[in-house]
Amino acid sequence: MTDSDAIDPSVPPSGTGCVECDTVGGWWFHLRRCTACGHIGCCDSSPAQHASAHYKATGHPVMRSFEPGEEWFWDFSTGELYESGPDLAPPVAHPEDQPAPGPKGRVPQDWTRSLHR
Repeated sequence: MTDSDAIDPSVPPSGTGCVECDTVGGWWFHLRRCTACGHIGCCDSSPAQHASAHYKATGHPVMRSFEPGEEWFWDFSTGELYESGPDLAPPVAHPEDQPAPGPKGRVPQDWTRSLHR
């Protein structure tokens, strides 16, 4: 992965959902966690793609999946996937009872039409 400034294992996640989607009442497909500051954003398949936007705005290149059971990391600056990496401050995923896509009650019935592929 990129330099050590890209990962701060002591920083907790910003919440249990995409910060920007929660602010505007939006929804997401899957969630990603910035390893530098803990920001939770939605993945690039999600309508708003807030994790990528966070990288572009801050230069924080490394994200970790924030999905239960997933431990992989993605480095936006190199386009590389890492199957694992350092342990991060808990929680390491959104709550098990939070659906994907989510959050419950905000996902449109025809949500697959809004996904980026």
